[in-house]
Amino acid sequence: MRGHDRINACLPDELIVEILRRLGDKPSRDACSLVCKRWLALERPRRTTLRVGATGSPDVFINLLSRRFSNVRHVHIDERLSISLPVPLGRKRRSSHTTVSSLNLCGLEKNGSEDVGLETYSLSDGGLIAIGQGFPKLEKLSLIWCSNVSSAGLISLAQQCGFLKCLDLQGCYVGDQGLAAVGQSCKQLEDLNLRFCEGLTDIGLVELAIGCAKSLKSLGIAACAKITDVSLEAVGLHCKSLEMLSLDSEFMHNKGVLAVAQGCPSLRILKLQCINVTDEALQAVGSSCLSLELLALYSFQRFTDKGLHAIGIGCKKLKDLTLSDCYFLSDKGLEAIAAGCKELIHLEVNGCHNIGTLGLEFIGKSCPRLTELALLYCQRIGDNALLEIGRGCEFLQSLELVDCSNIGDEAICSIARGCRNLKKLHIRRCYEIGNKGIVAIGENCKSLTDLSLRFCDRVGDEALVAIGECSSLQYLNVSGCHQIGDAGIIAIARGCPQLTFLDVSVLQDIVLSHCRQITDVGISHLVRSCSLLESCHMVYCPGVTSSGVATVVSTCPNIKKLLVEKWKVSQRTTRRAGSIISYLCVDL
Repeated sequence: MRGHDRINACLPDELIVEILRRLGDKPSRDACSLVCKRWLALERPRRTTLRVGATGSPDVFINLLSRRFSNVRHVHIDERLSISLPVPLGRKRRSSHTTVSSLNLCGLEKNGSEDVGLETYSLSDGGLIAIGQGFPKLEKLSLIWCSNVSSAGLISLAQQCGFLKCLDLQGCYVGDQGLAAVGQSCKQLEDLNLRFCEGLTDIGLVELAIGCAKSLKSLGIAACAKITDVSLEAVGLHCKSLEMLSLDSEFMHNKGVLAVAQGCPSLRILKLQCINVTDEALQAVGSSCLSLELLALYSFQRFTDKGLHAIGIGCKKLKDLTLSDCYFLSDKGLEAIAAGCKELIHLEVNGCHNIGTLGLEFIGKSCPRLTELALLYCQRIGDNALLEIGRGCEFLQSLELVDCSNIGDEAICSIARGCRNLKKLHIRRCYEIGNKGIVAIGENCKSLTDLSLRFCDRVGDEALVAIGECSSLQYLNVSGCHQIGDAGIIAIARGCPQLTFLDVSVLQDIVLSHCRQITDVGISHLVRSCSLLESCHMVYCPGVTSSGVATVVSTCPNIKKLLVEKWKVSQRTTRRAGSIISYLCVDL
């Protein structure tokens, strides 16, 4: 009966809380919290995560949040982000969108006024103090590019948040005293990110390594000019439980990496971009880090196949290998990996110009569990490499090829025949790949969900007609494929009902007829990507309304002809583009 609250009169708090607990996604919880003030009060304590954009007056803002959400465990503050409100809070409504900081939200909510400045501020030490006082149960804190925080705020936070397990200080100019305080107070810290923390030196990191010796498992360092091998030696000496190290530094040498390799036997993930590290360091990793599962090497100019040979001999559990711009690696290095790392699942080779067909053949013959393969700017790798991958890697699900000029249709046909579980295929500027290879993919890989064929100018309608048989396709990018026309796009529209993204950027003419699955949403995505569209026939598409027609007219600056049913054209669209609109003879 209207006016009677039967739910709240019957349901106890415990049952409502249990209902809220069973709601899996945030939008559902948000919706339920709006039922009434009682449900809102019961839902708020269940919130454990807060994400905040650019902030100002953090004391006010954080205190407000801490009063409303008492059980927060994770706080993410990213100064690169701002908050956009479609309708600003306050007494008046404005027609345009306004970007405001978190401070503005607090001020507007408190004062009910729109006369608050829109300048974006940065989190200060006062904000860190407020976080420490307001969220004593905090376990994870991310401060991304919060350039105004310093050691003073970090010291206060560390003293208040003894349960902290994860700390991300990317781009924060904190000093050694703050980092040392974290080591002294946060004995459960497991994950520490110090990327672009230019104010730190060895002093702070050494103190943290000593303080968090038993707990630290993950450490990331990048562009910290004053952090040297001394810090890594301390990590290797004290942090025996370290599992992940990500290191990007021009100032690290073999000494630091050797210390970590020899002192951290549990190391599972190692990412290195250090131009002064040589084979000696990788040999130590191969002999000491027997649990290594992921190895990523970027821009190495001072190590050779000797390093990969040691990895292949010692790291039998390696599953993920990335080699980027490592100029002195050759097929022998990949042969060693193939021979020793039988559990390899992911392989990326990027710009390693001495690695050729033979190296990939070894992988195809010896790594049957491979599921992801990316070959970028590999001019020396030819068809025989993927022929062997097709024969030996039946579980392959993802293949990416960029600027591989010697790979053609025969290679793609082999992948299609041998890797029928393929779900993702990205090809860019591989000019020897044409219709034959893509047709084979369409005929054999029925689980394909993600296909990108950018600037493959030998691919045309025949290929897309075959791909149209892949009913699970969700993502398609064929920008730069000049031979694709109406027949190919129509086949995709008819055969791929789950398609959510389509990029045909260079397409000029399109015909959509009797496409019952296409709606205004799909039209919107289509025309946003087709900046060169000149002609569009869009008839007998019941899901397209006058809104979709208006979208085509307003989004395509080069449109010269639009054929559509007359009843779908509003008066406003007629006034705006009547000269280019042609009407279907029969009104539906």
